[in-house]
Amino acid sequence: MKKWVKRLLITFGIMAGVLLAANFALNIWLRTQLPDYIKKNTAYKVSYKSLDVDLGTGNIFATGISVNTKNPENTDVVGLQGTVDTLKISRFGIYDAVFNKRISSSDLLLAKPNLNIILAKPVGRQTGKKRNPVLFENIRINEGKIAVFRHTKQKFLSVQQLDLFVENLQMTEESVEDKLPVVFDRYSIKGEKFFLRPDETYAVTISSINTSNGQMAVDNFKLTPLFSFTQFKKFYPQKTQLFEFAVPKMNFTDVILNKNKVSLTNADFRNPVLKVYNTGVKAKKAGKKSNFEVDVKNFKLNNAVVQINKPDGNKLLSVGAMSLNISQLLFNKETSEQVIPVGYKDFTIAGRNIEYSNAQNITVRSFAMKPANGEIRDVVLTPVHPAAGKAAAVLKTDHIAFNINKLEFINKRLNADLKDLLVENVNGTFKAGEKPASKSVGPNIINSIIIRKTSLKNSNITYDKGKQPLTFHDLNATVNNIELSPKPNKPGLSFKVKDYYITTRNLVYNTQFYNMSLGILKLNKNKVQMSNFAMKPIVSRAQFIKMIPVERDLYDLKAGKITAEGEWDLFSHNKMLNASQVDIESADANIFRSKIPKDDPKIKALYSKMLRSIKIPMTIHNLNLKNSALVYEEDTPESMGPGKLTFSNFNMNVKNLNSAKIKGKPTKVDIKINCSFMNLSPLSVNWNFDVADQNDRFVISGKTSNLPASGINPFIRPYLHVTATSGTIQEMFFSFKGNPAGLHGTFNLKHKDLKIAVLNKNNHQKKGFLTAVANIFIKSDSGSYPESVNVENVERDPTKSFFNLFWKGIEQGLKKTLIGANVEKTEKKVKNAVSSVKEMKQSVKEIKQEIKNKTSQPAEEKKEKKGFLNNIFRKKEKSEE
Repeated sequence: MKKWVKRLLITFGIMAGVLLAANFALNIWLRTQLPDYIKKNTAYKVSYKSLDVDLGTGNIFATGISVNTKNPENTDVVGLQGTVDTLKISRFGIYDAVFNKRISSSDLLLAKPNLNIILAKPVGRQTGKKRNPVLFENIRINEGKIAVFRHTKQKFLSVQQLDLFVENLQMTEESVEDKLPVVFDRYSIKGEKFFLRPDETYAVTISSINTSNGQMAVDNFKLTPLFSFTQFKKFYPQKTQLFEFAVPKMNFTDVILNKNKVSLTNADFRNPVLKVYNTGVKAKKAGKKSNFEVDVKNFKLNNAVVQINKPDGNKLLSVGAMSLNISQLLFNKETSEQVIPVGYKDFTIAGRNIEYSNAQNITVRSFAMKPANGEIRDVVLTPVHPAAGKAAAVLKTDHIAFNINKLEFINKRLNADLKDLLVENVNGTFKAGEKPASKSVGPNIINSIIIRKTSLKNSNITYDKGKQPLTFHDLNATVNNIELSPKPNKPGLSFKVKDYYITTRNLVYNTQFYNMSLGILKLNKNKVQMSNFAMKPIVSRAQFIKMIPVERDLYDLKAGKITAEGEWDLFSHNKMLNASQVDIESADANIFRSKIPKDDPKIKALYSKMLRSIKIPMTIHNLNLKNSALVYEEDTPESMGPGKLTFSNFNMNVKNLNSAKIKGKPTKVDIKINCSFMNLSPLSVNWNFDVADQNDRFVISGKTSNLPASGINPFIRPYLHVTATSGTIQEMFFSFKGNPAGLHGTFNLKHKDLKIAVLNKNNHQKKGFLTAVANIFIKSDSGSYPESVNVENVERDPTKSFFNLFWKGIEQGLKKTLIGANVEKTEKKVKNAVSSVKEMKQSVKEIKQEIKNKTSQPAEEKKEKKGFLNNIFRKKEKSEE
């Protein structure tokens, strides 16, 4: 054998001997001196029954260990107190422990440990001082009982019967508010009676945790508030919510803790119960963004119960049973700033027995939603506390369904694009509020909402505003391309609709005085069809007169059919109406006015100004009223029943009915009327005015022919106490021009054999003398070619209608024609004649009284004069009647 080989072997032998001797000596030293050394050079006191150390490998095996912190008040180091039945350490860093005072090992086994661990005080951020940590790459604990406390001695974590294996365990040096207290790569855990107190407000308890093949099962998880709600509001007045959460069963796969991030897969929560108590405090904008992250893949929530309470303790929202599946759920610094503070991918959510109570009580039997669609069943709305003046709804619907093209929040604003929305079988009443709604927050959270197609089917809805309900029966509607978006540079939302189609049957609208109804209504953007329109009074004429403070018309209207064609926008903020054709067929109108109430003192605008005051652009190019009837009735305090004007076979054409708000459209309105007056003679009227004319000038002309004078008796007899006994109005023509101040023009009347009778107040008997006087002054025949008379200076009472002014013009024309040009002088003569008649009646009364006085003489004289005088004055009395 070569010398160098022999020397090498000798050297290795000597080294092995030295190492063996050193290992033997070290073990003797460790058994006898290590506890004192640890006590002198570390923050801990340690004792043990046995200890074996392999200097070469760094392996340590010890039994019967007891460990305590020398100074429990020192919060700069991790505090330890307790016992360990068996300790096994692999590849212990002896050099680091001796010279760097840092405990590190690749593997640590603790059998039956019973330890209290006090976490060190978090490192100050300003000093940046680093501590000497306890580092274990892998740790195994069998049948452990562990309690972890914060540096304040407040319990942070505890567990019993702990069996744990953790790979690459690291304990944080920083505050648990920013990072997890421990992190690891892989784990296996089993334990009972877990306790965790993450902050001052809550405690987490778990009955048991068990892992098998990477699957963790958690039983009876509870997040419990440490204060009552009343105490919470008192001690934390700035906090917005208090939570309470319990889950009987949870399962996880592949839980990973890494610094400030928790990752897990296949999270399954069964029968959880969540309660949220709102304090009513407005949330403040967080000054510091959270670094905490949660990444969950395949998250499941099964049969959850949710309850959110108002500050007064009453329920705001409750869900009887909710299920949620999400393929990925992410919470981080970016998502926490969004309206929905979590990111998600591909989800399904379903709930049952949902109740919401705020301004309205809303209940939902079931709800289901996916990224592509959703469905709601049996929704019921009822008022929370019905109050006068507030909007409220009593509605229910069987079914709501929708399909989604896009639903997302960008910069905290909603972008929604729905392919379609279906609402079926809505029944109930919506009551509008008397006060204006509070300013909407919609524009603050809505960027764009588009509903491509909206369908409302088989519904019966009542809209009640001011105790005037409007009821839609069998309502069906389809609306295409509804668009909601903020108004540019203005508050509020703009609303646009591309087109729509609405049908309803038996529409009913009730007001204080009327019941209005429609048989069928069909409406779209270019056509309207109505049938069997009716507007019927719900009060008698006598009741109506008592209910109105000033003069007002009472209407009784019917129309067999109403149609319109053109284009109009009735839903957006830019409302407009541009109809090419409107037809009203078989209308029947009765208008009643009583002169018993006081006159209405309001100034009445002419029709041109009324049209000009319409706020939206409006034009009806051609309006036709066909085969209709109009009856106007009027009574006065002196009349015996109402006077009546009848217009039958009424046909009217109106050209360019407009509001003078569409640029380039004609503004002159032309009206042509042809009808039968009093069912006896034809009447035609031409009437025109320009809506754009600020002076409100008008022209009206017309004629009638072959009207028996007695035909107007139904109108003049009740309250003028005059009838036409004979004669014919062969032709009457009028042509007037006017403005809001009055009118003027010409009037022509051709008549023959005209005679009148003046009646007593009961309209039964003719007053012979007055009848004779009146017929003296009236021209009974006009001749074959009567001259027209000028109607001049007819002043308008601004508190009266246009037709009051029109009839004043007719009245002046009749007076000048029938009485003569000097109407005022003739009227004076008639009045003088009437005065003479009254004086004669007074004389007769005086004679009667004188006779009466004479009859008071003795009976004998009465018998002598009875037959002569009484017979004379009886005849005289009869002749005066």
